[in-house]
Amino acid sequence: MKALIFDCDGVLADTERDGHRVAFNRAFAAKGYGIQWDVEMYGELLKIAGGKERMRHYFTVNGWPDDAGDKDALIKELHGLKTSLFMEIIAAGQLPVRPGVKRLVDEAIRERIMLAVCSTSNEKSVNMIVNTLLGPERKKHFACILAGDIVSRKKPDPEIYNLARRELDVAADHCVVVEDSRNGLLAAKAAGMRCIVTKSSYTHDERFEEADLVVDELGDPPRVNVSIERIAEEMFRRR
Repeated sequence: MKALIFDCDGVLADTERDGHRVAFNRAFAAKGYGIQWDVEMYGELLKIAGGKERMRHYFTVNGWPDDAGDKDALIKELHGLKTSLFMEIIAAGQLPVRPGVKRLVDEAIRERIMLAVCSTSNEKSVNMIVNTLLGPERKKHFACILAGDIVSRKKPDPEIYNLARRELDVAADHCVVVEDSRNGLLAAKAAGMRCIVTKSSYTHDERFEEADLVVDELGDPPRVNVSIERIAEEMFRRR
């Protein structure tokens, strides 16, 4: 293994459950709406792609606020507020890093394995998550952080992982990707890379049979599920 590549949302942090959902609820509260999306409800709403579309669907089914007026304008206002609140959550350190992420990054640094992040989420939030959750010292060891609209096709298309391979100047079969979703897994495998899946709150029921390893979390002592040693042993030395 020469490169370890992390997805961001669901891998570095459970951003949907602990970040976006919380930010939506704070936006509703700021507007004086008695709306609270709990963990289970938000899981159902995630079947609707896009935050604006998610709110529109919810209001259509459950009723619009009395002051809705221009519905498009309200959705735009709420989404902008939610985005600002999400960034505040990250900056304030209120978004917890998932177990084992820091440990595995530190192991990779000690072994001189290149590090990268590949996410099509908002570039500013991805960089802030890496800097805030992992710390600036660890962030300095990341050879590249690819995020936002840097590619034209999102996962499961392998475009972002193919770009990472070129940026890192390393062969695909020397790369290991850490993902949490089926779309991410398919993107990594289509790029010819090995892939570990660490299930997140809203992906635990997805299919991951193509993965090289599937775990509930990377894990910290005494329950370490994924280590550089295990990756080397199970994904490279036995092949």
